Amino acid sequence: MITGNNIFYHIGTVETWNSIVYFCIPIFLLLLCGYIEKAPSYYAARLYICAMKSDAVIFDMDGLLIDSEPFWEEAGIELLKEFNIHLTAEQYYSSTGLRTDEWVAHWFSFFKIDKQHAENAVTGIIDKAINKIEKYGVAMPGVPEIFSFFKKRGFKMAIATSSPIKLADIVADKLNIREYLDCIVSAENLEYGKPHPEVYLDCAMQLGVAPVQCICFEDSFNGMVAVKAARMKCVVIPLASSYHLEKWGAADMKLQSLAQFGEEQLNMLMK
Repeated sequence: MITGNNIFYHIGTVETWNSIVYFCIPIFLLLLCGYIEKAPSYYAARLYICAMKSDAVIFDMDGLLIDSEPFWEEAGIELLKEFNIHLTAEQYYSSTGLRTDEWVAHWFSFFKIDKQHAENAVTGIIDKAINKIEKYGVAMPGVPEIFSFFKKRGFKMAIATSSPIKLADIVADKLNIREYLDCIVSAENLEYGKPHPEVYLDCAMQLGVAPVQCICFEDSFNGMVAVKAARMKCVVIPLASSYHLEKWGAADMKLQSLAQFGEEQLNMLMK
C-alpha cells in the first residue's frame, strides 16, 4: 500500500521518475509540498531543523568527483551477463544514482530475473566496482580547485552518495579531499536511496544547516531529483552526451564540469 511515508519509493520505476520531472515539474513540486506537510516528524526534522545560520555545499561522488561510473557500469554489465542479459549504455545511464540494491532490484524486475539471486548480485557488483575504482579511478576535472574555492569562503562541505561508505572513504583519501570534508553520508544504510531525498536531508542535518541553505552538485538525473525534493539548490554536471537534454531543466544551474564553477556562478546561486 502506498502511503505518505513511502510514496517516494513506490511512486514508480526510474522511467516514471523521468516522466514526472521531465513533463510535470509544476505538478511534482505541488505534490512534494503536500508530502512535506504530511510527513512524519522523522522527515520534518530533516527538512526544518537548523540551529545555525551557515552555508554548506554537498557533493555527489560517483561521476562527479571521481570518474567511477565506467567501473560501476562494467561491474553491473558483467553481473547481468551471468544471466544472459545485455544491458545497453542508454539503459545503464537511465539508472545511475540509484543505490546498488535498488539498481539490482530495478533491473531484476525489468528483465524478470529470479530475486533469490539479488543479494549475491549486489555484493558482487559492489566488490567488483570498489576494486576497479580503487585501482584505476581518477579525479574529475576541477576537483582540487572547487574544494579550495569553497574552503576559502568558509563553506561547510560534505559528500552525499548512494555508494557504500567503504568506497566513499577510499575516494576521499585517493583524491586528497578528506581534510575539506565535515562529513561523508552514504545512503547505504538509510531506508531510501536516491531519487528519494533522504541522503541529502540526513547530510544537511549532520552539517547542522537547513536544506534550503545547501548548494549541491550532481551528475545524475536521479540525484538531481533527490536534491530538488530536499529543497536544495542544484548544480548539475551531466555527461557530455546527455548535456543537451531538456530533463536537466529542473536544476538551478547546468555546467560542463566542476572547473567552470567560480565566483560568478556562486553569486548567481546566492541571489
